[in-house]
Amino acid sequence: MTKDNIDCCESREIHEELLSIVREKLPPEEQLYDLAELFKVFGDSTRMRILFVLFEAEVCVCDLAEALNMTVSAISHQLKILKQSKLVKSEKKGRSVFYSLADEHVRSIVEQGMEHILE
Repeated sequence: MTKDNIDCCESREIHEELLSIVREKLPPEEQLYDLAELFKVFGDSTRMRILFVLFEAEVCVCDLAEALNMTVSAISHQLKILKQSKLVKSEKKGRSVFYSLADEHVRSIVEQGMEHILE
């Protein structure tokens, strides 16, 4: 055990057969970077609050601002990030633009995260 309370091997030994399997399955660096960037988007509580509203209904920016007690400008900024990350989509209806989850994967990711923290 090291001073940081991290368990470590007592001697340095490389297990090539295991590393071979790992190297074969490890996604390309670009995909890992994109995945890390996606999870950064989930790292903001305002964006999480927006997603939870969108779990219940398709709403416009004004509705989101009212529901979350925030300014339209602040909500718009967060929606731009969510849209760029393909987590939400928008649809113009008359003079309003309504936002919804991009697909059911978004709900699954958030629900699994919630299950994890509640364990």
